[in-house]
Amino acid sequence: MRIWGRNSAGQWVAVTDPSYARLLQLEQTLRLNQGESPLNGSTGIPAQQSVNTQIAPDAAVARTVVAFQPYFASLTVKRDNTQANPTYRLRAVFLSGTVVEALIAT
Repeated sequence: MRIWGRNSAGQWVAVTDPSYARLLQLEQTLRLNQGESPLNGSTGIPAQQSVNTQIAPDAAVARTVVAFQPYFASLTVKRDNTQANPTYRLRAVFLSGTVVEALIAT
């Protein structure tokens, strides 16, 4: 599997490690607006609508987490209430035992 993402310098890089590729795919899915993907219209979360209505898209995030859980030993995504826009704290434990934590602003 190969997926493309941007590094901290803003350059496109290919991620080929299966665990990191799934993590990057999860991050990109959480950043997508619902129906925005040209490949899979059922992915993404209604972030823009959430900002307008002030109702967090927790159900859509939960569906996304359930879809990605088989690829990780442990996966949690929790809403960060200290931020103005929908922002999530992600904690993933790879099958190899590596732990990754990230803050994802949608």
